[in-house]
Amino acid sequence: MAEHRQSKKRRYITWAAVGAVVAAGAGIAAQTSMAATTWPAQKTFTGRAFDTCTAPSLSAMKAWNTGFYGAAAVYIGGKNRGCAQPNLTASWVKSVSSMGWKLIPLYVGAQPPCQKSANPERLTAATAASLGTADAKDAVAKSAALGLKAGSPVYLDMEPYDITDKACNDAVLTYVRAFNKELRAKTYRAGYYGFTSSSAKAVATATDRTDMPGNLWYALWDGKNTTTTDWPFGKTQYTDHSRAHQYMVNSKETRGGYTLTVDRDAWDAPVAITG
Repeated sequence: MAEHRQSKKRRYITWAAVGAVVAAGAGIAAQTSMAATTWPAQKTFTGRAFDTCTAPSLSAMKAWNTGFYGAAAVYIGGKNRGCAQPNLTASWVKSVSSMGWKLIPLYVGAQPPCQKSANPERLTAATAASLGTADAKDAVAKSAALGLKAGSPVYLDMEPYDITDKACNDAVLTYVRAFNKELRAKTYRAGYYGFTSSSAKAVATATDRTDMPGNLWYALWDGKNTTTTDWPFGKTQYTDHSRAHQYMVNSKETRGGYTLTVDRDAWDAPVAITG
């Protein structure tokens, strides 16, 4: 998912078994500043998921519904989203959900000021808080328009950056906190996608846990379909169905005559509420 799945080449330039669904309140306790309202029960998926740049056609989703994968990530919005989404509509969401697919909403918001790549939206120390709030409002609006209901998660995509740059890291965390706070005010769960060596590490190791995401999707391309044995952070962090692991990228796979290039994910975390 590096560089928002725009291309394999750009990804590396920038770097220079399906389980059951359970309804639970898991993950809420890990999230601070929750809205004072009644939250819908969390929908959790445990099993294999995939993410790919453009939401596949309905025919491809039907062909891929073999039981190997049970969930798919979809890029719902963000000014830094890298691919057009001609298939991603409320009708598509309804149709794939009826097939049994679980959906993982992903939002590519503002990126760090010290990141070494060009992005249409880049945060600064001065704009981090306001951008975080505005982007979260946009993420909620886009989720709702697609039929991803309140109580669903939104995973904020933060690409690699130099977390040893304190000013940059502080600005990123300000943005993340503002994004999460606004999500929760609108009764959407806060998730976060990042890299174990940088963006995920910044969140997992932040001393101030105020408005940190309650669900962490970590990129560690070690080929291991697990969210436990290679978990790189504190053992008590993001437990109770709050972890996901992107363990393989650029996997070209053919199922039912449809070939897609996907990233593979081990999933044990919230998915969208569509029914």
